[in-house]
Amino acid sequence: MDKIKEQIKNIGYSEDFDIEIVNSKDEKKRNKYVKHLFQKLQREQGLLERDCDRLIRNDRVIWATSMVACGDADGAVTGNTRRFGASLEKIKQVVDVRDGEIMFGLNMVVHKGKTIFVGDTSVHEYPTSEQMAEIAISTARVVRLFGFEPKVAFVSHSTFGQPLTSRTKHIRKAVDILKEQKVDFEFDGDMQPDVALNSEYEELYPFSNIVGKANILIMPGQHSAAISYKMMKTLGDTKVIGPLLIGLGLPVEIAPLRSSTSELINLASIAAYSADIIDYKK
Repeated sequence: MDKIKEQIKNIGYSEDFDIEIVNSKDEKKRNKYVKHLFQKLQREQGLLERDCDRLIRNDRVIWATSMVACGDADGAVTGNTRRFGASLEKIKQVVDVRDGEIMFGLNMVVHKGKTIFVGDTSVHEYPTSEQMAEIAISTARVVRLFGFEPKVAFVSHSTFGQPLTSRTKHIRKAVDILKEQKVDFEFDGDMQPDVALNSEYEELYPFSNIVGKANILIMPGQHSAAISYKMMKTLGDTKVIGPLLIGLGLPVEIAPLRSSTSELINLASIAAYSADIIDYKK
């Protein structure tokens, strides 16, 4: 706690800066979190109460997530100094995926005044056709919360079956699933990213309402999604926010390794916004 106060002073704030500092020495909070975690993990993982106490005392991700789960914080941001997957596993020990939802990573990419959303960037290595359809439905709902009308493109190395491969068929099945479900947003695929985003292609594919207009890109795999957004972030004049954890039962976000201060603030803002507009008790 003294180290935190010293750091606050070093960055130019008074020692009397109005901020609450909490850690596992707070016995009242610690006991509450241990009880909450034990109720969840004794059956799921066979953990004893002392095992849960050890987790609460020693792991800051589990402590922070427990603060949110027990109502002592509205949201949380973790990561930055550890791998995304390692943080996610800790979070999942405290909080489950929301009922009826799929959990996935969603990145917001802003370039030259245009905003697009890319998923899944962090959870499913090779999503099934059914999972891709679920990701599209959840992303469309999230995008509307941000004030955009969703236009979904299922992106691929192919465009409308040319060339036709096993992965192309896999993507086209996801499109067929959405057609059967009669969802309330526009979608199409398979198509290459430039076809999805560049209006010059509209005259080549006049039958599609998505070509050149997409603002949601559903990727065929985590590898292609992660490569794409990290290349955009590194090489282009592009602002990338996320990945945001969609479908989790609490507003907890994971910052990538070595995130900047502004990136951390963006994730904190989104966690706070999510806590305000989403009823996580449903």
